[in-house]
Order: sequence, then C-alpha cells, then structure tokens
Amino acid sequence: MPALIDLGASIIIQNKGLDYLYFANLPEVWSPEDILSPSDAALFGDEVADKLLTLKQGMTESGRKGHIEVTVGSDQIFEFRVQAVEFQSGGLHLVTTIIDRSEERHRERLLRALLREVSHRSKNLLAIIQSIAMQTARYSGSLDLFLHKFRGRLYSLSQSQDLITDSSWRGAYLFDLVRQQTEKYMPDNRHMVKISGDNVLLSPNASLHLGLALHELVVNAVSHGSLLRNGRPIEISSTRVNADGHDYLDISWDERLNGSNDGDATEEGLKAHFGSTVLERVVPASVNGKAEYVISGQVISYKLRFPLDHGAE
Repeated sequence: MPALIDLGASIIIQNKGLDYLYFANLPEVWSPEDILSPSDAALFGDEVADKLLTLKQGMTESGRKGHIEVTVGSDQIFEFRVQAVEFQSGGLHLVTTIIDRSEERHRERLLRALLREVSHRSKNLLAIIQSIAMQTARYSGSLDLFLHKFRGRLYSLSQSQDLITDSSWRGAYLFDLVRQQTEKYMPDNRHMVKISGDNVLLSPNASLHLGLALHELVVNAVSHGSLLRNGRPIEISSTRVNADGHDYLDISWDERLNGSNDGDATEEGLKAHFGSTVLERVVPASVNGKAEYVISGQVISYKLRFPLDHGAE
C-alpha cells in the first residue's frame, strides 16, 4: 500500500459488509475532511456509489476483481479498481484503488483524432493520385511517356506532402513550396526564379494542388520554353487582395520568352493537354478559385485567384 500511495494511487479497504476500515490519498475532487462516517455515497455521491455497489456485490471470493471509470466534470477521468482479498486475519476484504486516467484518456482522444485526420487526408491524397493517373494515361501516347509524366507528378505531390507533414499538417508556406518545386529542375539556376509578395501559409489541400501546378509550369519552362536560352528569370508574385468584401490571394507566374514562335515555343507545343487541364480546371476548382493560362510568342503567363479562407491562412 505505501508503494501504491507513492505512485499517486488512492487506497480504500472495506470489510465484507462494505464498512470502511481504511482510506488514504483520495483525489482532491473528493474531499473527506468533514465526513465522520465514510462510505461510497458520502465520498463519491449516489451515482458513483450505485455503480460501485453493483461491482462490489459480485466480489464474493478471493481473487475476484473488476473496474469502472468515472468522469468528473468535463476532463477528469478516474479508474476504480476493486479486488477481493483474503486477509490472514479477518477474512474477505475489498481493496479499491483509484487512479487518475485523465492524461492517458486525453492522449488517447488526441491520437484517435489524429488517426481520423490522417485517414481523411490519406483518402484525399489517394483521390488526387487516382485523378493524376487517369489524366496522365488519357494524354500519354505510350507507356514510357505515361511512366515519365506520372513519376514526375507523384514526386511533386510527395515533395509538397513533406512540407505539410513538417508543419504538423497545417500546410506549406508559398515561398517554400515554390523553391521546393522549382529547384529540383533548376539546381544550378536557382536565380532564374524570383518570387515576391506575401508569403502566406497555404492549406494542405491548396499546397498539394498549387505544388502540382508549379510542377507543370517549371517542367514546361525547362523542357519546352526558352528559359535557359534567353536568361530571363521567371517572376512569381503573390498578393493579398480584397474584392466584394472577401480576402483573396492572387498568384502569378510570368515567363518571358525570346520572342520567336518556332519549335515548341507555341501554344500547341507548350500547352500540353494534361498540363492545361491541371492549370485551368483542376487546380482552381480544388481551391474554389479562378485561373487564366496564356501562351504567346513573348510570354507564358499563369494567374490564379482563390479565397484566403479556403486555401490559405
């Protein structure tokens, strides 16, 4: 008993008739100061006493044990563990220990909430991957082309997801997302991407979809554009605006070309079917926004506007 008390447990000893013989270290919520004749009802109230009586009535033999949990207020939870013990002198007695389980149950609730959140976000991520697979297959002329595009888009999602996870699922900051999605394809030309404006914290959903849009744009810039040939940096800006009483985020991508229309530097060459679908339909729909994607001989421009209360903080 001293060891149990040192561990913070409360001890109650009763005889077979449920008379109190000893009690110690009761939780503060049940103060025994003015109680001359201690009993379950006097200490814990009638509701708890009734539950304990039902439990203790079954303790007719040594070794029998049972437990109940009692919630006090909104956040305190106590476990009552009752065991029948045969003393060498005095016959059968009931030993009750009371343990505060509040922190343990609180952690369990948080873990269950986290698991539900992980499950929810995993399903969303799988839905995005399924959509990417279907759209990539639709606009790929061969298996090799499908695998090449699909792997790149999956990598883009995984990179965005790393930022989301590092922030404890809060999302990703826009500037970090831009750097992460562009530096893989231009490791030696980081100066070719310049970003300015408001560095907002994007929601997890917006982080994944905007990351995918950035992936499409930078792959086009490196593979088909004249970015590395003309030496003109890509300019990305982010601006908070208020329109019609609501706060929005305007994001723009401006890529200056060399002014020629030859080769792949045309709308047909650059505005690939799936890239166009992602940029003009999938991404804006996913963040409840609107997008404009323009390609000419002089510029590749992508503009996206979405409400801050939907896609960012």
